[in-house]
Amino acid sequence: MSAPQPEFSRPFSLESLGHDAVTRHLAASPAECAALARRFGLLALERLEADVTLRWRAGGLLTLEGRLRAAVVQRCVVSLEPVPQRIDEPLELTYSRHAETEAAEGDEDSGFDADAPDPLPPGDLDLGEEVAQALSLALDPYPRAPGATLAGGGGEDEASPFAALKALKRPQ
Repeated sequence: MSAPQPEFSRPFSLESLGHDAVTRHLAASPAECAALARRFGLLALERLEADVTLRWRAGGLLTLEGRLRAAVVQRCVVSLEPVPQRIDEPLELTYSRHAETEAAEGDEDSGFDADAPDPLPPGDLDLGEEVAQALSLALDPYPRAPGATLAGGGGEDEASPFAALKALKRPQ
């Protein structure tokens, strides 16, 4: 069974990347935006674009640097109203030709290293999918509409789960 095709695919042949940096502008079509909105549970993805620069570094490292810009509409976690959001964030990703080898040779007890470069994929690097994943990380996990508050507000004077028990206590 093959993996599903990404909604926003922009394959880049790493063989075509020489010593000079390469810059690409990526922009999602309305159909790609709609598909990504469904994937990420958004009410709408009005715009998604990125400018990325790829360059080889010493030691078999590949860097992808650039800027991600998007206009999204999420659902408020309190009122369920639409919450528009603008995203404008830097992209900084590093890949290594040797990442899998280094991980296999590393100490098993060392744990996960968030700063370790990702392994280079075989064949092409899908710039669109990298941008889509960066968008998913940039989304507000708990979007709130202006003025939306939870019932009770969570203050210290609020009734706790034990308030009903306190009411049952006999006066002394």
